[in-house]
Amino acid sequence: MVPPVSDLLASARDHLKVGSVEEMADAVTRSHLADFGCVGWYAEPPPGWSVTIDAEYADQAIPEPLARRFGEERFWERWTRAECLCKLADIPMLAWWPAHGLEVPADFDGEWRTLALGPLIVSVALAPKRA
Repeated sequence: MVPPVSDLLASARDHLKVGSVEEMADAVTRSHLADFGCVGWYAEPPPGWSVTIDAEYADQAIPEPLARRFGEERFWERWTRAECLCKLADIPMLAWWPAHGLEVPADFDGEWRTLALGPLIVSVALAPKRA
């Protein structure tokens, strides 16, 4: 039986693995890293829901144009979360920014969690599937 969304997010750390792209080939969803590594999510979402992840190295430099636009405070947490929401909505980040910046829209009907996983910041988001 697939656990509810809140339980999946509470136990997110147990469903994430880090390795090579080849090692993460069987993941439900993946996020590719700048060093060609990969983070995989290993838990099925509840029926009727989609899941996505995004990961970045916490200590990497924030590109100056992005720091100017969005600020540096908790940047990678906000960035990975926004990336997840874009993936769920099937909207490119460049189209997302004008309307939402790196914030969660008030009408987002899903759930998310952002956590540290070793040197990484990882966001996991789930939302009801769209027709």
